[in-house]
Amino acid sequence: MTTWLNMSLQDGASPIMEQLIFFHDHTLMIMLMIITTVMYMMTTLLWNKHTSRFMLEGQLIETTWTIAPAIILVFIAMPSLRLLYLMDEIHNPTMTLKAVGHQWYWSYEYSDFTKLEFDSYMIPQEENQASTFRLLDTDNRIVLPMNSPIRLVVTAADVLHSWTIPSLGVKTDATPGRLNQTSFLINHPGILYGQCSEICGANHSFMPITIESVSANHFINWVSSL
Repeated sequence: MTTWLNMSLQDGASPIMEQLIFFHDHTLMIMLMIITTVMYMMTTLLWNKHTSRFMLEGQLIETTWTIAPAIILVFIAMPSLRLLYLMDEIHNPTMTLKAVGHQWYWSYEYSDFTKLEFDSYMIPQEENQASTFRLLDTDNRIVLPMNSPIRLVVTAADVLHSWTIPSLGVKTDATPGRLNQTSFLINHPGILYGQCSEICGANHSFMPITIESVSANHFINWVSSL
């Protein structure tokens, strides 16, 4: 989910997303080296009229082109496995947020507080202001403290949904009758946007997610004012 004239990934708002961006760049550099080598060899074969009889067959060259791809795959697999385990880890969360997908809006429950729950609908286009994003802003934002491990529990009340915030590196399926769990940590204040990433019906494109990341003191004041 990029912004206007932006061809790259969103800036990471969590340590996991920053690591995902590093891994993306790492893999692209390996792909670039492979493509450059293959293009050079193909160009040489097309323009060079001489052929080496030692390159047509031989144990050394066959061993080389068998082992080299395996080594390259190891350099891709090791950081990938590390990231997969980091994304599954739940580190002593300071609070729990429950998200329930409906057709076509989200309901949220702050499980650590008494009766703190609300529905979040997309702001209609005719009510949009200059400071809001079309089809991305909601009437009730999720307010979360930054630099605090958050546990997210996701489920659905009717059909399949998917709770996704690209800048946090979070994408969790919301399945009726099942609780899926993930965690994240927001490392700077601001407003983060996401959308349902599962085709859940006619208004699938109109159930956005908006998170407002604030300081711990601001979050306590927000909870106290409700």
